[in-house]
Amino acid sequence: MSAVSDQLVTFAILVYLVAMISHAVEYALGNVRAVAARVTPARELVGAGVGGAGVDKVDGPVADATATTAPAGTPPSARPSRSAGRARLAGRIAAGLTVLAAALHLCALVTRGIAADRMPWGNMYEFVLTVTWIGTAAWLVVLWKRPSLRRLGLFLTLVMVLLLAFAELKLYVPVVPLMPALQSYWFIIHVSTIVFSSGIFLLGVVPAVSFLLRNGYEQGRRSFPYTLARRLPGAADLERLTFALHAFSFPIFTFAVIAGAIWAEAAWGRAWGWDPKETWAFISWVVYAGYLHARATPSVRRNVATWIAVLGFLTVLMNLFGVNFFFTGLHSYAGVE
Repeated sequence: MSAVSDQLVTFAILVYLVAMISHAVEYALGNVRAVAARVTPARELVGAGVGGAGVDKVDGPVADATATTAPAGTPPSARPSRSAGRARLAGRIAAGLTVLAAALHLCALVTRGIAADRMPWGNMYEFVLTVTWIGTAAWLVVLWKRPSLRRLGLFLTLVMVLLLAFAELKLYVPVVPLMPALQSYWFIIHVSTIVFSSGIFLLGVVPAVSFLLRNGYEQGRRSFPYTLARRLPGAADLERLTFALHAFSFPIFTFAVIAGAIWAEAAWGRAWGWDPKETWAFISWVVYAGYLHARATPSVRRNVATWIAVLGFLTVLMNLFGVNFFFTGLHSYAGVE
C-alpha cells in the first residue's frame, strides 16, 4: 500500500501539472482574444478617417468589453469566437483534470493511511499531502458555486505542483508507526482541525495575492507583475472570496489551538510552554485575527487588510517548514533529518 500511495502521489502531481498547463492555455487564448478586440476599434476608426494615435490606449476593462468584436476583413466574430470557444474548452479540461488530480490525491492519502494503520498525519510529508488536498477540495467547492472564478485555477494548480513536488523531493519518509507521544484521541481532534484550517488558509492566499495584483491593474498599473492579473476576475470578487475563506477558517484554527493546549495539558502537564510551534501558532492566530479586524474596520483599505492575510500565511509556512527545519522542541515530529 505504501508503494501504491507513492505512485498515486506522482500521478497526482503530473495531472495537476497538465491541469496547470490547460489553465495557462485558457489564459493565453483570453489574451489573444483581447488583442483582437483592441485591433478592431483602431481599424474601424482609421477606416472612418479618424487618426489612430489615441486608439492604442484601449486596454483593460474597455478591451474586455469589446472582446467579442471581429477584426476587419474576417467573418463576423470569427476569430474572437474561436478563441473564446477554445479558451472555454481549455478551462473545462483544466477543471476536469483538477478533479481527477484531487481523486488521485485522495486515494494516495487513503492508501498511505491504510499502510500506516492510522490517520495519515504523522509527519511533515503526510501533513503537506493532506493540507494540499484540503486546499484543492475547497477550491473545487468554490469553483462549483462560482464558475466565473475558474481562472484562479492557474495559480491554485501552480501552488499544488510546487508544494507536492517539494514534499516528494525533500520531505518524503517511509511509512512508520505513530510516535507514542501522538497516540491519543487528541491526535485526531487537534491535527485534523489544524490540517483543515491550514488547507483553507492555503486556498485563501491565492485570491488574496490575486486581488493585490488585480487591484493594482485596475488602478492603471501596467508593469509586471500586475499584468499577470489582466485576465483574472474583478478585484472586488477576489477580495470577497479572500475574506469569506479566512472568516470560515479562523474559528476552526482557533479551536485547533485550544485543542492543542488541552492535549498538551494531558500529555505534558502544562497547557502552554512557548514551544516554537506553539509560539508560531499563536503568532499566526494574532495575525489572522488582525486581518479580520482590519477587514471589518471601514477606515482600513482593502489592500492593506489583504496584505495582513498574506502575512498570516507566511507565518503558517514558517510554522510548517521553518520551525521543523531550524528549531527543536516537543513538537519535533516532522520525520525530516
